[in-house]
Amino acid sequence: MDKLYLKDVEIFANHGVFQEEKNLGQKFILSLELDVDLREAAVTGDLNKSVHYGELCHNIEREFQKESYDLIETAAEKIAEYILYNYNLVNGVKILLKKPWAPIGRHLDTAAIEIYRKWHKCYIALGSNIGDKEYNIKTAIEKLKEFKEIKVKKISNIIETEPWGYENQDSFKNAAIEIETFLNPKELMSILLDIEKDMKRERVIRWGPRTIDLDIIFFDDYITSDDYITIPHPRMEEREFVLGPLNEIAPNFIHPLSKKRVFKMLEEIKKNK
Repeated sequence: MDKLYLKDVEIFANHGVFQEEKNLGQKFILSLELDVDLREAAVTGDLNKSVHYGELCHNIEREFQKESYDLIETAAEKIAEYILYNYNLVNGVKILLKKPWAPIGRHLDTAAIEIYRKWHKCYIALGSNIGDKEYNIKTAIEKLKEFKEIKVKKISNIIETEPWGYENQDSFKNAAIEIETFLNPKELMSILLDIEKDMKRERVIRWGPRTIDLDIIFFDDYITSDDYITIPHPRMEEREFVLGPLNEIAPNFIHPLSKKRVFKMLEEIKKNK
């Protein structure tokens, strides 16, 4: 990915824990590194295919001064969010925020933090086998769209499947979606669990009936496992009801562990039936 830089932009603002910092204000030095594809702008000479860095510089200064925050961590986070929300060509942003007048009672060049935020590509599987199953799936998708941190990019068809794991229950409706989000996996999982709770999901029988089931299948090419979330989703390669809808929207996505594409895993399931 190409990079666009703004280095050492000086901004006077009123951030800080101490009341004197809020009252008097102080100097901050902000540097940005943007992930953006500059090829089309370079070939066409069209500024609309790039980021107008002069305009960006003025916009971030205005945004940085709009409110007063106790922590420079918060101030940097707000700038990252502003850029990702308002500049569609930017995929990711690294922010280095320096505070040269930090009131610590010691000589120092600067106190600083650095953060990196980006739009992550994520695939989510949806399932329902209680009530109006198709309505439940569509409702869950609409609830995800309400979050500004989430952009729903692709939606598969809704298919009907037989229950898996616990067979003494009604058939399922299943679908898959592709989203972009700059939430981290745990933050996204928390939202999915809240939606399940809001839609009266009850966890009584493992693999049992549910109004809605929302699972993160892939999150970029992350590989992680802890007590809260496992990515990629375990056993997804054994489940045709996951791979079928996923194959509609991401047939060539590569499983970061098995190194197999989605369409290939689906072929293997069907061949081994």
